[in-house]
Amino acid sequence: MCGIAGWIDWEINLKNNEETILKMTRLLDKRGPDAEGVWVSDKALIGHRRLTVVDPEGGSQPMIREFFNNKYIITYNGELYNTEELRNELIAKGHKFYSKSDTEVLLVSYIEWEENCVDKLNGIYAFGIWDQNEQTLFIARDRAGVKPLFYRELDTGLIFASEIKSLLAHPAVEPEIDINGISELFLIGPARTPGCGVFKNIFELKPGYSMKYTKEGKYITKYWDFKSYQHIDDIPTTIITLKELLKNSITRQLTADVPVCTFLSGGLDSSAITAFAANEFNKNGNQLHTFSIGYKDNDKYFTPNSFEPDSDEAWIETVSKMYGTYHHYITIDTPKLFEALDDAVCAKDLPGMTDIDSSLYLFCKEVKKHATVALSGECADEIFGGYPWFTKDELINSETFPWSKNIALRKNIMIPYLREKVDTEEYINSRYKDTLRDVPEVEGENPLEARMKQIFYLNIKWFMTTLLDRKDRMSMATGLEVRVPFCDHRLMEYVWNIPWKIKYLNNREKGLLRQSLKGVLPNSIIERKKSPYPKTHNPSYYIAVKNALREILEDSTMPVHSLIDTGYLLNMLNNDTMKTDSPWFGQLMNIPQLYAYILQINQWLIKYKVRLII
Repeated sequence: MCGIAGWIDWEINLKNNEETILKMTRLLDKRGPDAEGVWVSDKALIGHRRLTVVDPEGGSQPMIREFFNNKYIITYNGELYNTEELRNELIAKGHKFYSKSDTEVLLVSYIEWEENCVDKLNGIYAFGIWDQNEQTLFIARDRAGVKPLFYRELDTGLIFASEIKSLLAHPAVEPEIDINGISELFLIGPARTPGCGVFKNIFELKPGYSMKYTKEGKYITKYWDFKSYQHIDDIPTTIITLKELLKNSITRQLTADVPVCTFLSGGLDSSAITAFAANEFNKNGNQLHTFSIGYKDNDKYFTPNSFEPDSDEAWIETVSKMYGTYHHYITIDTPKLFEALDDAVCAKDLPGMTDIDSSLYLFCKEVKKHATVALSGECADEIFGGYPWFTKDELINSETFPWSKNIALRKNIMIPYLREKVDTEEYINSRYKDTLRDVPEVEGENPLEARMKQIFYLNIKWFMTTLLDRKDRMSMATGLEVRVPFCDHRLMEYVWNIPWKIKYLNNREKGLLRQSLKGVLPNSIIERKKSPYPKTHNPSYYIAVKNALREILEDSTMPVHSLIDTGYLLNMLNNDTMKTDSPWFGQLMNIPQLYAYILQINQWLIKYKVRLII
C-alpha cells in the first residue's frame, strides 16, 4: 500500500516544478513511510510514497517500463491478488519480467491491454499511468472503492492523488467549500455523494471507474457494475459455491512479504476470515496473530440491549483458542479517544465518524507495532444483509437512505441562512433517486425482490464505501494495510444475484452466510446475534464532547459559528439530549457522535484554513 500523486500540464514546463510534486507526495508519507520517488518530465510529474509489502527490492516506484521505443510510468497504490495468473498470461504473450512485484505486472498489463487492463484485475487499487509518446494519463480505481483516488482539473492540466491534502498542496488549489460542499457536510456526512470531494472543484474517481486524460480533455468510463440475472443454483449449490469463493478470496489475500494478521471481534465475519487464515498459517507451521479493540471500563458501563446483546471478549476467546491464534487485546482509554478526534480529521481530510474513526486510528496504530498487513471483515453486512434496514419494513420502505432518516435534525443544526439556501429534502432525495436509477433490474422480478435489490445497491454504493473510506484512511494514516476479502468482486457479483429469500435463510440476518460457514466455525459463533463495531459506553466520553462543544458554542471566534445554529445546539446541551428516536447516521452515531462531528467540523475549518463561499 502506498500514496500516489501526479500533475499533468500542457503549457507549463513541469521540469521546473519538481518541488511541487515533492510537496504533494511527502504529505502522503504516512501512507508510504518506507520510500519516496518522483519521475519528472516537461508535461508530467509522477510521485509515489511506498509502504513495502511485496518484493522490497523490485517494487520501487514510480516504475518505468520501455516498450517499442516508448516509456510508460506508473504510480500505484494497492495489491493485486491474481498477480501470478496475469504474469503467466503476459509471459505467454511474449513479455518479460524483472521483479516479483505486482506493480510491474500491472504496468505490463496496461502496455498489453491498455484501458481494458482493469477488466483483468483482481485486487484493490488506485493507480496512474503516463504514456510518454502518446502524452496521455490513465487513472483507475478498484471496483468496490477500497483505495481512494481524488483529482482536480486546472486551467491547463490536471492533478491527482490518494488524498485531498495532497491536492491542496498544489499552489493553484484553494481550500474552499461552497453550498454544495456545506450540504454534503450537514445533509450527507459523514458519507459523501459518490464522486464528490466536498472541497470546491475536487472530485473523487468513483469505484469501478477509469479516466483517460489527454490534451483534448478527460474521458471517464464506468468499467464495472453489477449485472442482474436469474440465480439458477439451488440452495446447497449456492452454499458450496459461496464457501469456496470466500475461502479463495481470503487465502489469496494472505500473500505478503511482511507480517500478516487478522482483526477478530468474535462475530461471524471476522471469525470466518480468522478461521480460513489460521488454517493456512498452520499448514506452514506458523501461528496467526489476531487483534481486537476494547475500551477501558466498558465492562462497568455496558448494558445488553437488542442492538448490542453482549460484549465480544468471550467470543474472541472461543475463536482464538479453537484456531490457536496469538491474540492481542487493544484497550483504548477515553481521553485518548477524545484527543484522537483531531488525528482522525487529519487522516480523512474531512470530518468523519468521530470516535468510530478515532478508535480505529488508535487501534491500527497499535496493530502496526506487530504487523504491516491485516485482514478485516468489512462489507459482509452490505452484501449479505446484516443491518436492520434489510429486515424492518419501515426502513425498507423509507424512501430515503435508511441509515440516515433523521433529516430534521440535520437541517436544524444549520444556521437559518443555510436552511433557507439549501433545499434539504431535494438535495437528499435527488441523490437517493439518482442511485436507484442505476440499479440493474431483472425482468419479471417480484416487487419485494426488486426493492431488496435497491436496498443492497444503496448500501454497497453509499454505506459500504463510507466504511471502506474510513478503514483505508484510519489504517493508512498509521502505515497499516487493511485488506477486505468480502470485497472480492467475484464474491460480490455472485452474491448480488442470490434472491433475498435465500440470503435471509432461516429468517436470520446473513442466514445464507451462516449456513455456508457450517463446519468452518463452531455453532455458537454461527448462531451469535450480530453485534456492531465496538464503541465506548463510558459516560466520560459523552461528558468530554459535550463540554468541548459548549466551549466552542460560547466562543464566538470559532469558525464553525458561520455554519451552525448555536441556539439550537445550546438548547440540546442544556436539556442534556442524549438520544433521538433515530440515530443521525447508521446505528453507531447518535447524539454524542453528533456533538463530536461539530467539533471535527470546527477543527477541520481551522486546520485546513477552509474558506466558505456562501
